[in-house]
Amino acid sequence: MSGDDIFQLFAFLLPAVVTGAVAFYFFRLHTRNEDGRRRFLLHKDSQKDTLPIRLQAYERMVLFLERISINSLVVRVAPKSKDKNDYENLLIKQIETEFEHNLSQQIYMSDECWNIIKAAKNATIQLIRSAGMSDTDSPDKLREDILNQTMDKQSPSATALAFIKNEVSDLW
Repeated sequence: MSGDDIFQLFAFLLPAVVTGAVAFYFFRLHTRNEDGRRRFLLHKDSQKDTLPIRLQAYERMVLFLERISINSLVVRVAPKSKDKNDYENLLIKQIETEFEHNLSQQIYMSDECWNIIKAAKNATIQLIRSAGMSDTDSPDKLREDILNQTMDKQSPSATALAFIKNEVSDLW
């Protein structure tokens, strides 16, 4: 083979190689776009199915936080005896029962949101316990002490509610 033959061979191969490279590039670009479109459609379909369930979970946790807020809890749960410790334990039991009833909702929300809800529950229990350590001897006086502790500051439930509202607004 002479130099002219080799040059002629490259002259014929060059357009074929360039055409093949361009075709490969466009084919790869097309498959990436199709993969992205399929992923988007799958995400859209799954979100259409899961969004109502997630919103329902957030609604249930809002209801939980409203039920354990100090003001509504103390008004809703009346003392059953004249012992302050029994009333304190009754309030805490109400909070724990409500929380256990809603434990499954954590799979529909972020870890950060769930941790804030748990922190609100624990802070509410801590408020009740700290009020129970006072020198009061009747459940009615304990109710007053609990309400007085929360008069000046925002309740833990309100803080968690604000976080939930923010997280739900990000879902849209």
